[in-house]
Amino acid sequence: MDNKSKKQIIIILGPPGAGKGTQASLISDKLGLFYVETSKIIEHKVMRAEQGEVEIVDGKDYNLLAEKKLWEEGIICSPLLVAFWINQKIKELAEQGESIIFAGSPRTLPESKDIMPVMTELYGKENIKIVLLELKAEDSIWRNSNRRICELMRHPILFNTETEDITMCPLDGSKLIKREKLDDPEVIKVRLKEYEERTLPIVEYLEGQDYIVQKIDATPAPSIVFNNVLKAVK
Repeated sequence: MDNKSKKQIIIILGPPGAGKGTQASLISDKLGLFYVETSKIIEHKVMRAEQGEVEIVDGKDYNLLAEKKLWEEGIICSPLLVAFWINQKIKELAEQGESIIFAGSPRTLPESKDIMPVMTELYGKENIKIVLLELKAEDSIWRNSNRRICELMRHPILFNTETEDITMCPLDGSKLIKREKLDDPEVIKVRLKEYEERTLPIVEYLEGQDYIVQKIDATPAPSIVFNNVLKAVK
């Protein structure tokens, strides 16, 4: 694509609760990137699935109700199915001339091997920037156990002493809710295990493919993390 050097992709990786979505949203607003939230794409596809509904990828049938069960249990959905959905979105946005920021995608090695070549072909390796947010497991469990999102726009609300008693989103006025099942402490432990075993190996793979992965401590306040992420991707 002739103008690919003018466009970029930013990928933010990290464990559950590291603030991937928060940082992606902030960076999207700051730099004018299209924010693709993989979890929302998956959630949209599987949470409305009906009995017998399938998605066919490379001749293989994926039962969407079975994928929904994996999602609710904190287990990563079938990698090649997720890669198929993400590649569709990348191609659509590239055609529109959009720069993109991803939160938490790719999630597995098979996804990476399917998604990264498409990104590289359409945007150029030099225009792909990757950030890994690092957070201890105990902090991840605490953050996710206390996380609430707004019912309308589904953005997370920072949990602290000032927000713990509010019940309505201060941005759009909708009810604050917990993500059913996904943020239960036991499910979070499963998600962390999935991250350690299936997502972290991506970093070594990406570095082996000559992508630069910049690592940032996700422990401080979101504003501090944001400034560090911004420095890393500029």
